[in-house]
Amino acid sequence: MKVSSSKEKILKKIREALSNPAPLPFPNSEGTSSIFPQPKDDLEIVFAEEFTKLLGKFAFCVNEADMKTQLQQLISEKKWENIFCNEDDLLKIFNDKNFNLNKSSLADCDAAITTCKYLIARTGSIVMTSAQQSGRTVSAYAPVHICIAYIHQLVYDTRDALKALKNEYGNSLPSFITFAAGPSRTADIEKTLVVGVHGPKEVYLFLVDETSA
Repeated sequence: MKVSSSKEKILKKIREALSNPAPLPFPNSEGTSSIFPQPKDDLEIVFAEEFTKLLGKFAFCVNEADMKTQLQQLISEKKWENIFCNEDDLLKIFNDKNFNLNKSSLADCDAAITTCKYLIARTGSIVMTSAQQSGRTVSAYAPVHICIAYIHQLVYDTRDALKALKNEYGNSLPSFITFAAGPSRTADIEKTLVVGVHGPKEVYLFLVDETSA
């Protein structure tokens, strides 16, 4: 089969490129360090800035008592009556009459409360896994997702979160690891941003500073 001159030219260029590969752009890098410079601000500030850029709603709490007060005010303002929560640690925290939490009606809830594994400051993302009692279902199907997190869960980059998960679980990583960045949104319909199509319409993050408790 005769090869055309134009095709032969292309094949020649490919052979030449393969015989003389381009040097690595960062020859001294072996992927053991982040390519992103470390932030000048504290991680909680970086996270809050990035999280709110993604339409997330951030609340800083000086301790758990402050968190409960702020959350109670939010629930009252929104007039939420059915708050879903199936995590035992959270149910112990919200065990007074001011919080009407339940474990049985996710489908009909006004909002759902979960914990998380880590917060990624650089991307403003919440890391959750199937190892949590709430898993992925609660944060995906509730109309409003409220996440309670603590300062010690903050990491700078995605690789830091994955490294921490690897250290915790070894070769038995959870069956899924998800990164939630604010409320669900899509621009598939005429390139117009629509929020809450494939998940929660609102995402609240209450960050507790346990060091000042």
